[in-house]
Amino acid sequence: MERTIQRRKRSEPHTFEQRLEEHRVRLESQLALLPRGAEREQVAARIEQLKTAVELNAMLSMSE
Repeated sequence: MERTIQRRKRSEPHTFEQRLEEHRVRLESQLALLPRGAEREQVAARIEQLKTAVELNAMLSMSE
């Protein structure tokens, strides 16, 4: 009996900016569900880091 190997279809490659944006959106939806406290502050800080990363990447891309 012959077996056929099925290959997974690869999704479109995502840019660095798209991955950062998707991660930020996920964290913002998580943030909306969290009560005040340390965990919420950590998620909010991570969101700010992602925004800064997007800005820095844009500035570095302009210089190329």
